[in-house]
Amino acid sequence: MSDYDLDAGPDPATFAAADPEADRDASAADPVRVIGVGPGNPEFITPRGERAVREADVVVGFTTVVEFVAELADDETELLTCGYEDEAAALSSFAERVAAGETGVAVAMGDPNHSGYQFVGKVQDAVHRADSDRPVRVVPGISSLQVAASRARTPMEDTEFVTLHKSGDLTADMDRLAASVGERHLLVLPRPFDRMPGDIAQFLLENGAEPELQALVLERLTHEDEQCHRFSLAELAELAGGTGRDDTPFSDLVVLAVRRPV
Repeated sequence: MSDYDLDAGPDPATFAAADPEADRDASAADPVRVIGVGPGNPEFITPRGERAVREADVVVGFTTVVEFVAELADDETELLTCGYEDEAAALSSFAERVAAGETGVAVAMGDPNHSGYQFVGKVQDAVHRADSDRPVRVVPGISSLQVAASRARTPMEDTEFVTLHKSGDLTADMDRLAASVGERHLLVLPRPFDRMPGDIAQFLLENGAEPELQALVLERLTHEDEQCHRFSLAELAELAGGTGRDDTPFSDLVVLAVRRPV
């Protein structure tokens, strides 16, 4: 499964979601844990996530995420950092260490259940390919999505959530948003930088959304410089266009909320 094309498949998120986690067995090998480490404020890391990092022999994840939890790790813990280009190599090294009997933790920003399933699938695949019998378990965390739902007052049961913060084709995800806008609240994790809040607003208008719907762009949630930008959907759509960081007024740490009429 490691040889995939995200536009053609297989998608590692599908691999991760293919089966439920195995039943917990006290006699089984220690699991590899994929930890959600919160949206960027240390106070939002769960105690379970902290303990897993402290007890790990090896921690792997994207550089910015590993740096976020580095102070929690034991002095003897090895920290394996990566970007998209060397992600496969880092996960392979991690899996080899796990197969040799070390305790391994993979870290993801936020909660892996909200936008990290491609990463979960890659970790699971790497562990499997290393001929390890260690199960992979997800330890949920607090995500920017949960914080955004609180700030925007969009109850989860009345909300359509879609993550665009992933590689590959987004057609089905965008269609879900178009089908729900105006009927349900929307919470969207945009994709930097080709599917940002302005682009999403423009798409929704083109598919029949009411221009006056309230749109909130919630930026850098839980950080000291957190901001809430308020627009009508039509006003936000004026910021559409471009594929680079300089083409949008927003950072990559944003959640878009589109409220249904009250």
